[in-house]
Amino acid sequence: MFVRAYLRASTTDQDASRARDSLVQFAAEHGATIASYYTENESGTKLARPELFRLLDDCHPGDALLVEQVDRLSRLNHEDWQTLRAIIKAKRINVVALDLPTSHRLISSFEATDDFTGRMLAAVNEMLLDMLAAVARKDYEDRKRRTEEGRAKAKADGKYKGRPINNEQHKKIKELLSDGKSIRKVAELLSCSTQTVQRAKKSTEENTTNCSI
Repeated sequence: MFVRAYLRASTTDQDASRARDSLVQFAAEHGATIASYYTENESGTKLARPELFRLLDDCHPGDALLVEQVDRLSRLNHEDWQTLRAIIKAKRINVVALDLPTSHRLISSFEATDDFTGRMLAAVNEMLLDMLAAVARKDYEDRKRRTEEGRAKAKADGKYKGRPINNEQHKKIKELLSDGKSIRKVAELLSCSTQTVQRAKKSTEENTTNCSI
């Protein structure tokens, strides 16, 4: 069994590798060694995440996908979560999360169980994994709603100014796009999200249109 660690943060302002030490310590405590790390700055609400799918492609039956928390793996809606779960199940990958105690035995080289107990624990673990994924999605939706309510109130009070534009970053994005590089390649080169590149691209196109009017 190979243990593959997945580390994710939503934005480039966050350190996706922050939990690495915790995962290393956890693996060591269970007699395991992490074979490889897959790190990316992408929203957990997106199913299409390059590093996550690279991890899934690299996995063999029985390998463990190790995350700090279930929400690092998924903040997906129900349909996308079911798609991801189906891929994980088809490849017989064991999801192990520090905040999901029932999954810890899947990585441990010390714990042995009989067939009946193992099947019961697996069933409970799958149920709790689905529950934590649903909680992660609800938390995302609640925070998004509160943010939108706060923004609406700030706009009504005349206090909302929006996020300041990183002009230097936008300049670099424009140069790389003009050089023929794809949105994903630009995001990779500048260590930013594809959404950031798309916003910069849209802003550049709007400015070009305005100048030509």
